[in-house]
Amino acid sequence: MFMKGGVVVNRKVATWVRVGATLAMFALPLVALALTNPTIPAGIGGRPVTLSEIEDIIRLIAQFLILISVVIAVIVIIWGGIVWMTAGGSDERAKLGKGIILKGIFGAAVILGVGVILQTLAGIVTRQFLQ
Repeated sequence: MFMKGGVVVNRKVATWVRVGATLAMFALPLVALALTNPTIPAGIGGRPVTLSEIEDIIRLIAQFLILISVVIAVIVIIWGGIVWMTAGGSDERAKLGKGIILKGIFGAAVILGVGVILQTLAGIVTRQFLQ
């Protein structure tokens, strides 16, 4: 707690008030936009979104996230190798490097397993799995 202008203020409360005020400052315009009813000018139309388009978008997003995750896993494995190589005879640093490498390999295996599961589910949902 600290004194500010003769008033005792708790630092945590003051921080949460600042964070809340900042979030409200950014969120209120979104609420105002949500309340408006946009009108579509005549002559501008569109076609409905199909299930295959949604499937393609989800597949692209999943592939992108898997790719980024694999790149991060490779970076973690390389970082673990660097820690292990620069241990300089320290058993503690060598053990840390080995642990980082193992966690990176485990993470990569989980990511690739999730990718296989997603591809299998996509094949089952689109009924192309058993053809």
